[in-house]
Amino acid sequence: MSARLEHLLDDLNPSQREAVIAGDGPLLVLAGAGSGKTRVIAYRIAWLLAHRGLSPRSLLAVTFTNKAAGEMKRRVEELLAPAGIKSPLIATFHSVCVRILRQHGTHVGLPSHFTIYDEDDRLALVKECMKDGELADRSLTPSTAAHRISYLKNQMTAVSEALRDARGPWEKKAALVYSRYDKRLRETGAVDFDDLLLLVVRLLAEIPEVLAWYRGLWRSVLVDEYQDTNRAQYRIVRLLTQEHRNIRVVGDSDQSIYKWRGADVRNILDF
Repeated sequence: MSARLEHLLDDLNPSQREAVIAGDGPLLVLAGAGSGKTRVIAYRIAWLLAHRGLSPRSLLAVTFTNKAAGEMKRRVEELLAPAGIKSPLIATFHSVCVRILRQHGTHVGLPSHFTIYDEDDRLALVKECMKDGELADRSLTPSTAAHRISYLKNQMTAVSEALRDARGPWEKKAALVYSRYDKRLRETGAVDFDDLLLLVVRLLAEIPEVLAWYRGLWRSVLVDEYQDTNRAQYRIVRLLTQEHRNIRVVGDSDQSIYKWRGADVRNILDF
C-alpha cells in the first residue's frame, strides 16, 4: 500500500478506521447523518484494493443516485491515484441492473435492445391504458395509478397477485391499470425502472449459471445508504453475496428517504 494511502487512513477517527480495515464477512456500519458514512465506504474500497490486493473487477459498490455514485467514484479515484490502481464499478442499483440485463436479459424474455421507460414515458403509457379501459376518475388519476404500480412492483407484487388481493373498488381499478400497463410494456419490448430490479431478481433466482457468473465476478459488494433498499434490491444483494458473504453495508436506521418507493428499513435492522 502506498505511503499516501496509509497517511489518509491515519486521518480517520478510531470508529471509521475500525470499519475500514475490518476482515472478511458481513459488515454493518450504522451511523447518523453527517458522520462520514460514505467516506467510510470510499476508504474501505481503497483499503481492499490497495492493502488487501483485490482486483478492481472483483468489487462492486452501489448506491441510490447518480450524484451519490459520482461523488463516491471521485473520492475513490483520488484515494487510489497515488497507488496507480483503477477504480472498481461504482454505480446505482438501476445502472448495475441495466448492465446485467443487456448481457443476459434474453433469459427472462427481454429483447437484446430493450427500451427503458423513464417517469414521463410511464405516465404517458398509464394514461393510455386508463383511457382505453375507461378507468380514470377522481379517485384514481394517472399520476396516482403510476405511483401505485411503482409501489406494487417495489413490493415485488406480480399482476396476478395484485388482481387477486385487491380490496375495494379503488385497489381493483388500480390493479386493472397495472395489468394493462404491464401487458403493453411486454408487447413493446420495454421495461420501466422498477422492472430493471425485478427482472434481475428473477434472472439471478432462475438461471443458476448467470448467478454463478456474477457471484464469481463480484467477490466483494458494498452498499451505501442501505436503509433505503426495497425488497427487490435486498434480494439482489442477498443473491449476489449469499455464497461468499463479503457484504459491507453502511446506513442509518433513523433516516430512510425512499419509504414512499417501498424502502424497508427492516433490511438494515435485521442485517
